[in-house]
Amino acid sequence: MISPFQALACPLDGGPLLPGSTAWRCAAGHSFDLASQGYINLLPVQQKRSRDPGDSKEMVTARRRYLESGVYRPIADAVNRAVLADLPAGRPTACLDAGCGEGYYLRELAAAADAGGANLAVLGLDISKWAVQAAAKRDKRVAWVVGSNANLPVLAGTVDRLLCLFGFPVYGEFARVLRAGGELLQVDAGPDHLRELREIIYPTLKAPRPPETQAPDGFRLHAVESVRAAIRLDSAAQIADLLTMTPHLYRATAEGRARAAALESLDLTVDVSLTRFVRNA
Repeated sequence: MISPFQALACPLDGGPLLPGSTAWRCAAGHSFDLASQGYINLLPVQQKRSRDPGDSKEMVTARRRYLESGVYRPIADAVNRAVLADLPAGRPTACLDAGCGEGYYLRELAAAADAGGANLAVLGLDISKWAVQAAAKRDKRVAWVVGSNANLPVLAGTVDRLLCLFGFPVYGEFARVLRAGGELLQVDAGPDHLRELREIIYPTLKAPRPPETQAPDGFRLHAVESVRAAIRLDSAAQIADLLTMTPHLYRATAEGRARAAALESLDLTVDVSLTRFVRNA
């Protein structure tokens, strides 16, 4: 069963937020309206670094099309297996996707949880209003929030599984909201991830960074899994969506973008690492 995560915190004073029919409020009187699409904006203007932070509407739309084609399902399957292993008994498992984008991985997780009979209380959070809007339109069972990993609007010690998938980890905040024994599941690009595309759009490739083997403060390393797959993009539109949804679009040279735009198909390597950290007591 999938239900919305409820242990939200006021982003202004950290106190518990209580849900109402049209808004969530804290004891100090701060109020946050429930948007018509079903999400809550818990990113105060003083916590923004730009007027419209995060992914643009164009990036969100491109990512939705790309991910829904199924090419990254091997990643989603690996995440689902890790999240749903050894769940705590007797209560719903609280799961936060910190940087949920348009919600693809949470929707895949919800489907796997339903198929396996797992009971999850789920929160998707992203700094992009456009991403959260798109996610909230697709699945009403999940709590969707506009917010920042730097100041998670979540009560301390209330999360069992925290996902950071190709995102921006803020380990101090992650440690604060996770229960003792809870898990952080982090997905990062490996050295060969999308190598074929990068060889087309960049003059040279940077040397890969050595893998991180030391657990961040407050955590211990539990497991590291490599996920590799061969995929094929079979249209110029799909290649364009991949470029649009990633920082590669802005980092590539004009000549590199032109070479990519001329392609009608592309064989690619998916190479990511799934690292599981356990929150210390």
